[in-house]
Amino acid sequence: MIDTASALALNAHCARCIDNDELEAWTQFFTEQCLYRVTTADNHAQGMEASLIYADSRAMLNDRVLSLRTANVYEKQRYRHLVGLPSLLEDTPRGRRSETPFVVVRIMRGGETSLFATGRYLDELVIDGGDTLRLASRVVVCDSHNIDTLLAIPL
Repeated sequence: MIDTASALALNAHCARCIDNDELEAWTQFFTEQCLYRVTTADNHAQGMEASLIYADSRAMLNDRVLSLRTANVYEKQRYRHLVGLPSLLEDTPRGRRSETPFVVVRIMRGGETSLFATGRYLDELVIDGGDTLRLASRVVVCDSHNIDTLLAIPL
């Protein structure tokens, strides 16, 4: 059953994995065939598919994590998420939609801390494999259109 408590726990576990640099574990919260996009509120409101990050499968998410670990060059940084309470919305043929507000603070290698992003997660939650709650879709809608081009780590 998809309820507020299970959605809240899923969001907490996802944020914890990103904040603790356990990105390989973070990808496991998604179904094999999933959608993960990061976009702006303006693009989302206009129905534009343009995304800062785009993946349409867990394999693509795993490839992104592997690239972050072995190929991409970016300044060392980490995030700290503050995730709000999920609002459960309408049922879908596969599960249930939800919307959850978030704030992400970025901490750079030198210790500088700044408000990095605010927005909302637009999720489709599904029960996968019999009893595991997973994300079939997560569209990260950032409130600002001014997103640092150094968006290396998933939000």
